[in-house]
Amino acid sequence: MKKITLVTGLALVLVVPTVAGAKPTPNAGDKRAAKTECKTLRGNTDATREAFLTKFRNLGACVTKKAVEEAVEAQHAHKNAAWECKTQRSNDPTGFAEDWGTPGQNGANQNGRNAFGKCVSSTAKEKEQEADAEDQENATDFKNAAKACFDERSQGEEAFNTKWGENESDADAFGKCVSRTVRGLGPAQPAAPTS
Repeated sequence: MKKITLVTGLALVLVVPTVAGAKPTPNAGDKRAAKTECKTLRGNTDATREAFLTKFRNLGACVTKKAVEEAVEAQHAHKNAAWECKTQRSNDPTGFAEDWGTPGQNGANQNGRNAFGKCVSSTAKEKEQEADAEDQENATDFKNAAKACFDERSQGEEAFNTKWGENESDADAFGKCVSRTVRGLGPAQPAAPTS
């Protein structure tokens, strides 16, 4: 009996970290938000479409990646909201119950009933909206970088490829330009020759 308990305990120890570190499964809302974000990233210009295709194989690949990111954002928003609400509640239980509790008859508070759930729900929604605004800002930065790189390349492709790529015929120079420009970096510096 001890062997079975020990084996079961060891199996749980090995399984729990895997489950705890697993990414959440995107729901329909995550997929809708991801599709909207991907369409924004793809844009309508030749520059943004080319940049989009250098980053993602197609719209479906983008949606798959961004849907997981949306689910992770929601998970983090909920965890952070719960932490903030617990802190608020422990710092001022009476004020917390008054601020977040369900009002009863004649507006009287019912001892903060549902206060924690309402706090977490509202705070998590706020945090998700902040994350969505940041996603929108990142999409705008991506599109601006694509346009800047597209315009620079139109001034001379050979010089552009030499500047942003590994050599003057680098096929991925455009993708590297967009990626580094979004991050606020210039072209990669060539490695110093070794003697």
